[in-house]
Amino acid sequence: MKEIILLNLSGEDKPGVTSAITSILAEYQINILDIGQAVIHDTLSLGILIEVPKAAESSPLLRDILFKAHELNMNIRFQPVEEGNYEHWVDGQGKSRHIITLLSRKLSSEHIAVVTRIAADHGLNIDNINRLSGRVSLSETQEKTKACVEFSVRGAPEDTSALRAEFLKAASDLDVDIAFQKDDIYRRNRRLVVFDMDSTLIEAEVIDELAKEAGVGEQVAEITEAAMRGEIDFNESFRRRMALLKGMDTSVLDAIAERIPMTEGAEELVSNLKALGFKTAILSGGFNYFASRLQQKLGFDYVYANDLDIDSDGKVTGEVKGTIVNGDRKAELLREIADKEGIRLEQTIAVGDGANDLPMLSIAGLGIAFRAKPLVRQSAKQAISTLGLDGILYLIGFRDRDTLI
Repeated sequence: MKEIILLNLSGEDKPGVTSAITSILAEYQINILDIGQAVIHDTLSLGILIEVPKAAESSPLLRDILFKAHELNMNIRFQPVEEGNYEHWVDGQGKSRHIITLLSRKLSSEHIAVVTRIAADHGLNIDNINRLSGRVSLSETQEKTKACVEFSVRGAPEDTSALRAEFLKAASDLDVDIAFQKDDIYRRNRRLVVFDMDSTLIEAEVIDELAKEAGVGEQVAEITEAAMRGEIDFNESFRRRMALLKGMDTSVLDAIAERIPMTEGAEELVSNLKALGFKTAILSGGFNYFASRLQQKLGFDYVYANDLDIDSDGKVTGEVKGTIVNGDRKAELLREIADKEGIRLEQTIAVGDGANDLPMLSIAGLGIAFRAKPLVRQSAKQAISTLGLDGILYLIGFRDRDTLI
């Protein structure tokens, strides 16, 4: 009978350990059925599943490996595996796979325990756990840190909606973000990312800032909030707000643009996306004047936003001209850009915070509600609330050490 044996080697990480063990296996012409290795705080854990041919004897092989492990000052454990159990394990590899991404400023054991319990309750088995964030110094303040762990899980939950609901509640209770995605070829080949602007790429609603200058800040802010919550049709809310701005002098635009900060991680995210060959776009219900400035600064490939109608005296007319970039228009533009670039919708990412972003979030391969209102978080496929925009790089599988900027 052929033998199947699982070798587990652990101890202080040092160069040459894997080479030393596999060289012995090579001498005996051993087939390797599976291999995996992890290093945590300079401690190595190496697992190798081997098939010993019928013509070979395992005893001399195991003796040689045992001696080598002792020489390397490593712990070694041998575990025989029945052929039937191995075949059952092989059959399981065809099951659907998903990625669970846990993001926070700092991870705790409770975060891991809750996420893994929910996964187990829904029949998901963890195959791999990877840390995507860099190592964090103990002296760093939590406000500046980023922490991300990615779980590769096997299996298909019976009720995906219930699973997502549990993850969403856990994320809210623990003040973390939890993403659940199907692990397929599209996840690893995203090519286009489109962004809302106000309260997504920048930390303000521009129309609210304009309203403050015009002395109608409270009235416009109330309408904006209602629109973002989905309580008022976006087109109607936009017309109401524009009417309140009638007569405002456009000389204030530069000052407003200068004082509005970009969102945490926006520059890092877009710079890395551009360096990696992604196409990027701003699809905004705000104004072209401000979106164009962002395009010049960060290099967006496409910008679609609304125009401020201005009279010959440099005053805002309060009228709405042209097609309003509302939720449906954003989804339409996402389709148009993807088609123009020869990119499938499954390869696209859409990011926004308001109800008018939901149409584009729903059709994108990865729709992300960023620091969004509760209605939007519940409706979007994924949500990020605890980290900056550069946390999106984790959702597409990038490690900190992979980033270029």
